[in-house]
Amino acid sequence: MGLVNKLAYARKVLPGAMWRGLRSSVAGPVHLIFVLADHFEPAIDAQDGRKRVSRFEQERRVEWWCREYPKIADRWRDEEGRPFVHTYFYPAEQYDEGLVAALAEHCRQGWGEIEVHLHHGIFEPDTAENTRRQLVEFRDILAFRHRCLAVEEGSAEARYAFVHGNWALANSAGGELCGVDSEMQILAETGCYADLTMPTSVLNRAQIGKINSVYECALPLDQAAPHRKGNDLVAGRAAKTFPLIIQGPLVADIGRTLRRRKPAIENGEINERSAMTIERLALWKQAQVGVAGRPDWIFIKLHCHGMHPNQRDAVAGEAFGKFMEDLVGGAPERKETLHFVSAREMTNILLAACDGRGGNPGDYRDYRFQRLAAVAMPENSRPVPVSQKG
Repeated sequence: MGLVNKLAYARKVLPGAMWRGLRSSVAGPVHLIFVLADHFEPAIDAQDGRKRVSRFEQERRVEWWCREYPKIADRWRDEEGRPFVHTYFYPAEQYDEGLVAALAEHCRQGWGEIEVHLHHGIFEPDTAENTRRQLVEFRDILAFRHRCLAVEEGSAEARYAFVHGNWALANSAGGELCGVDSEMQILAETGCYADLTMPTSVLNRAQIGKINSVYECALPLDQAAPHRKGNDLVAGRAAKTFPLIIQGPLVADIGRTLRRRKPAIENGEINERSAMTIERLALWKQAQVGVAGRPDWIFIKLHCHGMHPNQRDAVAGEAFGKFMEDLVGGAPERKETLHFVSAREMTNILLAACDGRGGNPGDYRDYRFQRLAAVAMPENSRPVPVSQKG
């Protein structure tokens, strides 16, 4: 990353991240609502992000994951008896019917949900027309071939959550790795109820200045990066503009900064260098991402690349197991009530908070958007565009 981009990133992010890093930790009792946005790319090449491994290797990876992840994750459960699930954001441009079918069966057994991921504009800027086509085609494949995604009661419109490949959401990287200013409008019109892209995983020019928030875009959705300004979600005020923006933590790690003598930022990424730990949990809580007026519900959005061969231990190995043991075993002493949710379920809990609901957030997993697989649908149903106002 060039010096200019580093300085731009620092100007946008460091003041807010440092302020959150200096705040005192949240005292219990609190509800911690976890979602893991897994940029699930079976074809990912550990040596070159633009290459893809063989179909045989992709199949081997998915088979291993579906077989082994339940074995290690099954022993730890949340307040409702649910395991720590992944939301599998599968790349539209890498769709493989057999691999998605296997993953969908894994999800039907209770290990997560599949949502929409898209890399585009890699070699040249994409167009609005092509972006819409890719999203609609993949949405329909997931919904009506694999019975994934969600619907609202009384509607046949397929709804979905989204992450943008390379974090360049709505052309926020200055025209690179996207190219479509109106992307957020397209997401709204094709049924996206929540975006979980932010924050970036590196010093990335796509990073916006608004951090540690759940909110509605405040700028016109047809302009570039409308998520750079937003109206925070508030208890008692219904959300109207979709997709909602659900951010993960972006907090200065003061202890690591002092040890390294250079800024260290916690951004919720799980990888081979940054496993989940109780020390990191304190920073995730410190970000205090949530709905204004419901400070006891803390939303923790993490992200990973579960299919990256170098990250296996962090997401499904000894490091993961150690964290889960510490997380679940130490929750009573820390006065934490744990809830392991999907992106859809987190969105529903956020919407319930906006509508003034209280009590146990786990009661609202299906508050507005239900799993399509659990709903009886007419055989010939097809989704139609949904408005910005939902």
